[in-house]
Amino acid sequence: MKPRDMSRDWIATARTLSEALPFLQRYDGAIVVIKLGGHAMGSREALDGFARDIVLMQQVGVNPVIVHGGGPMINSMLDKLEIPSRFIDGKRITDAATVEVVEMVLSGQVNKAITQAINGQGGRAAGLSGKDASLMICEPATPELGFVGNPVEIDTSLLHTLFKSDTIPVIAPIGAGRAGETFNINGDTAAGAIAGALKADRLLLLTDVAGVKDASGDVLTELSVEQIGQLVNDGVIAGGMIPKTETALQAIESGVRAAVILDGRAPNACLLELFTEHGAGSIIRSAPQ
Repeated sequence: MKPRDMSRDWIATARTLSEALPFLQRYDGAIVVIKLGGHAMGSREALDGFARDIVLMQQVGVNPVIVHGGGPMINSMLDKLEIPSRFIDGKRITDAATVEVVEMVLSGQVNKAITQAINGQGGRAAGLSGKDASLMICEPATPELGFVGNPVEIDTSLLHTLFKSDTIPVIAPIGAGRAGETFNINGDTAAGAIAGALKADRLLLLTDVAGVKDASGDVLTELSVEQIGQLVNDGVIAGGMIPKTETALQAIESGVRAAVILDGRAPNACLLELFTEHGAGSIIRSAPQ
């Protein structure tokens, strides 16, 4: 019989698992809302890797909730149907024809692909939209954007039922209006609203950047609410990072313990953030700890 290989790589793996114990204990029973978008949805390999991490998270006691986007898939379908896309300040104008396509792509194609990926890794996932069980009731964001909504009421009862049955909710950012309208919701906005309503322990916003950067371009690993405001005022936080930090701040104000902006392109990004000492990306909370 050959001796077992006790190489440094295996020893390092065992040490990593051992060092994860306090974090596993820390997040046992915790609710973690994850906004999935960008590169993590760009290939089957990336999606399968993300799904494997989510199943592992649940296996060790975390209650994950996935909220996803799907802008590139929506654009592709609109192009195929020859429906023109119009934007104001980077926000999609969603008319009656467009919202039908948005719902079809997000609640159908994208949502079911993520659900299937999680189930394929041995998990148990259920695909939903904000219209199911009145999860997200919306009002129009602004008149000029058409059927783009802001969640004003969140009913989390279905999500808690799914937690009890060890089922992972996968939520498409589609909501219902009070008169039965269908609304398209920004994915980050939907994730932040759901995290706030659940009083989640963590809101993880997966992006295509390493995190919030300072004026020198270095990633800031930990920030307070006050520091975020100062960086926005100084113009250091700009462009697409502004709405993400706004979502993080609103979630914290609603009761989320902390929000993290992290790079979804990095392998095992969610596991690194939750279960290692160094974490991943930029963590934002009301006061640094």
